[in-house]
Amino acid sequence: MSATSPRPSARDRLLDAADELFYAQGVHTVGIDKVIEHAGVAKASLYSTFGSKDGLVRAYLQRRHDDRRNRITTGLERFDNPRDRLLGVFDVLAETAAKPDFRGCAFYNASAEAHPSNVVQEEADATRAWTRQLFLDLARDAGARDPEALAAQLVILYDGSTAGARLDRGPHAPALARTMAAALLDAAT
Repeated sequence: MSATSPRPSARDRLLDAADELFYAQGVHTVGIDKVIEHAGVAKASLYSTFGSKDGLVRAYLQRRHDDRRNRITTGLERFDNPRDRLLGVFDVLAETAAKPDFRGCAFYNASAEAHPSNVVQEEADATRAWTRQLFLDLARDAGARDPEALAAQLVILYDGSTAGARLDRGPHAPALARTMAAALLDAAT
C-alpha cells in the first residue's frame, strides 16, 4: 500500500496556476477566473489568500524572483574561482534558456504590459536591484578596478542575452554573452 501525498494547499494551487498561466500568456491577459478554474479552487480562496489579483501577481513575481535567485546562486556553487562565478551567471542563463518552456524574463514580460506605478514595477525593481548587486559583488570578487562600471555593463549584457534567448528560442545568446562578459572582465581587471 502506498502513501498518498496530501493535496497542495489552495495557496499553492493558485500560485502554481498563476505561474503557468501568467508566464505563458501574460499577467494582464489572463483573468482571475481562468486562474481560479485552472487551480480548482473557489473564488473566495483567492481573495482570502491574496486579497486581489494584484496580491496574486505580487506573490507570483516574488516566487519567480526566489526561484531565479536560488537557481543562480545554486548554479554558481559549482565554480571554484571568482572569474568563473561571474561568467557562470551566463552559463546558468544558457541552461535555463535551453528549456522548452523558456519564455524570457517574467519581469520584463509583465512590465511590458503593466502600468509603471503598479505592483509589477515594484517587483521588477526589486529583482533588478538584486541582479545589479549580484554583478557588483561578483565584479568586486573578480578584482575589477571599477566594479560598479563592470556590473552596469554586465547587467545590460544579461538583459540583452535574456531577450535574445527568448527571441531566438535557445541558449545561443547567453553563450555569446558569456564570451563578451569574459572580454569585459579581462579589460576591467
